[in-house]
Amino acid sequence: MQSVLLVDDNPVNLKWLELLVQRLEQAQCASFTDPLAALEYARTHHVDLVVLDYLMPEMNGLQFIAAFSAFEGAQSVPLLMITAHDEKDVRYRALEAGAYDFLPKPVDAAEFLARARNLLRLREASLRLADHAAWLTREVDLATREIRERERETVMALVKAAGYRDHETGAHISRVGHYAHLIAQGLHLSAQDQALMLDAAAMHDIGKVGIPDHILLKPGRLDEEEMQIMRQHPRLGHELLKGSSSRLLQAGATIALGHHEKFDGSGYPQGLQGQDIPLFGRIVAVADVFDALTSERPYKKPWPLDDAATYLRDQRGLHFDPQCVDVFLAAWPQVLAIRQGFADEPQAPAGVGPAA
Repeated sequence: MQSVLLVDDNPVNLKWLELLVQRLEQAQCASFTDPLAALEYARTHHVDLVVLDYLMPEMNGLQFIAAFSAFEGAQSVPLLMITAHDEKDVRYRALEAGAYDFLPKPVDAAEFLARARNLLRLREASLRLADHAAWLTREVDLATREIRERERETVMALVKAAGYRDHETGAHISRVGHYAHLIAQGLHLSAQDQALMLDAAAMHDIGKVGIPDHILLKPGRLDEEEMQIMRQHPRLGHELLKGSSSRLLQAGATIALGHHEKFDGSGYPQGLQGQDIPLFGRIVAVADVFDALTSERPYKKPWPLDDAATYLRDQRGLHFDPQCVDVFLAAWPQVLAIRQGFADEPQAPAGVGPAA
C-alpha cells in the first residue's frame, strides 16, 4: 500500500483530494490542513507522494518543499503542487526547489488520477532500484569479505611456513600483530588501517624464507658476513610481496622493508630517517623489538618487562619513533593482556619429547 500525503488549508479541496486518492489502486492518504503538522507527520512516516497547495497560511508550498526535502530519503519522493494557471513564476521556482509536476485549479479528476498514478509508479520504480542497489552492495561486500578472508588465510599459511624455518613462534607473530594494532589505535589511525595492521604486521619477517639455514638457525652470535646476509631479509620480504593489488600484501611489503629502519637513520636496509620511514614500519619496529626482548629463545633468556620498557624509553628518537613508543607504553595494561593471551607454549628440554 502506497502512502499519499495531502496538504491543503481548504477543507473542501482536501476532501475532494481524499475522494480522488480512494480511486487509486493500492493507495491510502494522510490529510492535513496545517502544513507544519504535515511536515511533522512526514518526519516520522513513510510517504510515497506529496500533493500540496501553493497558497497556505504560515508556510507556502515552496517553503514546504524546502523543509520536506531536508528529510532523509525525501529527495526521491515525488511532489505534486496545485497552483493557479497564471502562476508560472511559482512553477519555475517550484521546479528548482524539487517539485515533480503541477495541477491547475480547480483540480480535474481525470488529470489528477493520471498524474498521481504516474508519480506513484515512478516512486515504486525508484524504491525497487534502491533496493536492488542495496542488495548489490551487500552482495559485493559479502564477496569482498570472503576474498579478503581467503587472502588472509593464504598469507597466514605462508607466514607459518616461513616460521617453521626460524626460532620465532606463531605466538610471536600474533603478539607483534596485536601490539602493532594497539599502537595504530593509539595513533588514531582509521579503523580500516587498524585492521590492516593487525594482519599485515605478521609478514614483517617473511623474507627470512630466503636466508640459509646455517645462518637463520645459528644458536650463537652471527659474524659480520653472516649478519650482512641476514640483513637482506627485509628486501627479500619486500620483493616477495610487492607488486600485488592487495592492500594487505602492499602493507606487508612496506612493513617487511621498513621494520628494521631506525628513527635516527642508522637502521637498514635503506638507512631511512624519521618520518621518511613509512608509519607502518615505525609501528612494527616497536612491536617487534619489544616482543623479541621479552621472549625466550634457544639462544637467550627473556628480558624483564620493566627492562624492556626502559629500553623503549631510552631509544625514543634513536631507534624508535617517539610517538609510537609513547602510545605503546601508555597502553601498558593492554600490552600485558596481549602478552598473556598469546603466551608461548612451554618448550621441552633437549632430548625430551614424544618418541618418533
